[in-house]
Amino acid sequence: MTATDDKNDLRIYIQDARDALLWKLDGLCEYDLRRPLTPTGTNLLGLVKHVTGAEALHFGATFGRPFPEPTPLWIVGDAEPNGDLWARADESTEEIVGRYRRVWAHSDAIIEELPLDTVGQVPFGNRNQQTLHRVLVHMIAETHRHVGHADLVRELIDGATGQRSDGVNTAPGDEDWWQSHHDRVERAAREAGGLI
Repeated sequence: MTATDDKNDLRIYIQDARDALLWKLDGLCEYDLRRPLTPTGTNLLGLVKHVTGAEALHFGATFGRPFPEPTPLWIVGDAEPNGDLWARADESTEEIVGRYRRVWAHSDAIIEELPLDTVGQVPFGNRNQQTLHRVLVHMIAETHRHVGHADLVRELIDGATGQRSDGVNTAPGDEDWWQSHHDRVERAAREAGGLI
């Protein structure tokens, strides 16, 4: 039987999500990092900004160790609704990504210091008391959810897909193969929808 280390397993998964989110920014110009590609304005840099605020709140504020820099999260205080989901022109990519890396270092110190059964007080919502274990699971799910958004946005920008730059987790295929696959899926959708 293999021994498990629950805290280490959770740290691996949250770091994997963090790394995947930042990989989605690699090689893009400022416009592509910021441009809204959905009707609700979803954009890559805004996703990083949002997850930064969420992580700072869920680890720092919840466990009485607030992150020492301002972080946006519109659900707390009187911040602009959705202000944490886009980057103003005067906010540099380096500033946003740097703050995210500092937040995760702050979070990692809290995770290292506290046992998983430590109870904290989430400063919003109706399930305020949460264990560190539950907060870790929540932030893994939250971050991976937004990595999924980033996957789609990045694919719309330049066709890049996959979870990380050093590994392939999508089907192999060149542009012609993917176009053929797309056409096949479209035909099936049209047939099922009674359109052909």
